[in-house]
Amino acid sequence: MSASLSRGFRCGVLLVTAAAASACGSFDSMSQRVAGSIAPYKVEVVQGNFVSREQVTALRPGMTRLQVRDILGTPLVTSVFHADRWDYVFTIRRQGVQSQMRRLAVFFKGDLLDRFEGDEMPTEAEFVATLDNKRKGAKVPALEATEEQLKKFSAAQPAARAASAPAEAPAAASYPPLEPASR
Repeated sequence: MSASLSRGFRCGVLLVTAAAASACGSFDSMSQRVAGSIAPYKVEVVQGNFVSREQVTALRPGMTRLQVRDILGTPLVTSVFHADRWDYVFTIRRQGVQSQMRRLAVFFKGDLLDRFEGDEMPTEAEFVATLDNKRKGAKVPALEATEEQLKKFSAAQPAARAASAPAEAPAAASYPPLEPASR
């Protein structure tokens, strides 16, 4: 009886091993199909300054550097060797959407804006519409303030500044010297 039990046990182990080996092959191919259909997450990369068509149309030759900075923001690239040129570069890379890259170069003569050149910039509404690729046909919110909203905002600003202004100027901080005094 023990010989027949041993033989049956061996046959059972053989059958289980054969079934497991065949299952491994089908499991492997199935896991490869699943893994191939799942795309890894790719991080959205946004770099630089977005400059809209509205900002570019606000530029006028003869503006000061400060006025240009107020309109366009701080330039992404400034060069010690080309002090009279500011470069605004904007790139965005997103999964499932074609990469965007736009450039604008602003040239000065002394402290005044001389000229600017670069790519055709999208309007703010066009740019916002390209960002939302999940909801096709979604309405883009209004990106302009009405005169009433601007008046309300400008009326609130002096009160907010007065409320946040300190009553007295803080005393000047005294710091120890960086190097010991020489004797």
